[in-house]
Amino acid sequence: MGMRLSFSLGSLLSIPDVGGCLARMAGREPDTVWIPETWGMESFSMLSAAAAATRSARVGSSVINSYSRSPALTGMGAVTVDALSRGRMVLGLGTSSAPIVEDFHGIPFERPVSRMREYVEVVRLVAGGGRVDYRGRFFNLRNFALLVRPFRRSIPIYLAAVNRRMVDLAGEVADGVIFYLRPRREMREAARAARSRGRKVDVACQIITAVSEDAEAAVGRARRTLAFYVAVGGVYREFLAANGYRRETEAVMEEYARSGLRGVHDHVPDAMLRDLAVCGTPDEAARQMRGFADAGIDLPIIQFNPVGGDVGGSFGLLQETFSGER
Repeated sequence: MGMRLSFSLGSLLSIPDVGGCLARMAGREPDTVWIPETWGMESFSMLSAAAAATRSARVGSSVINSYSRSPALTGMGAVTVDALSRGRMVLGLGTSSAPIVEDFHGIPFERPVSRMREYVEVVRLVAGGGRVDYRGRFFNLRNFALLVRPFRRSIPIYLAAVNRRMVDLAGEVADGVIFYLRPRREMREAARAARSRGRKVDVACQIITAVSEDAEAAVGRARRTLAFYVAVGGVYREFLAANGYRRETEAVMEEYARSGLRGVHDHVPDAMLRDLAVCGTPDEAARQMRGFADAGIDLPIIQFNPVGGDVGGSFGLLQETFSGER
């Protein structure tokens, strides 16, 4: 397809499913394999497995939240995976959301942007391998020094960004930015904002993707995934409502209040799906993915949504579709 290629293997997959997908990458590894962390698989463990199963692909966390681990522990995890992978670690960080941070981890969700700024500073210091004495508003470290030598002096950090202040922070302090569920027109503006400080910032976007020879099945899978994030993801719902999809998000929430997740996908219109996801037959999906590249994305992150009962076969078709092998 003439673009960098990366895959996100995560929340809809079991641990054996992820292992099977990694095994299928032999001989045609992407730029990056991303492993998400929500409330299932622990990211650094899975990234270590991904590093062992691959030879050249970068291995990235998309994303680790900045509340459930101290920045020192995150730095230790990143250095460990970077050594195991011989320099292929990419640290994707995000703030997650108040329900996950407060309800699942029992930590107050306070001042996420200011806290993330300090978090990145501390992680970089820790991962650099020197002695760390740091006094900040949120973090205070004294006499910290790794007992192991980092493989590299610097590990790339990407920030997941929804709202403008986090986009601006990514443009200021990060090596890359990760978008998700962003309308194309707004994404062009956000990509420009992330690059506006004159620094080299890799603009990535995770894209709900479902591919099948049965176009209807692929569209249905993507529609259900998008509806799920609108229904349960307050941050994304509010962002989409503020950027052209207020009526659609309200319809999803009304249905969610009536019947739970069972029928919410019926309220995601085709136009919204086309704007935010890639789905259909291989030819249709490849064409749609090029539209994301045209929206200013350097690195599409193809979020694998298996279609049908054969996870391995579905992933194989996904690889063929976007590697130009069809």
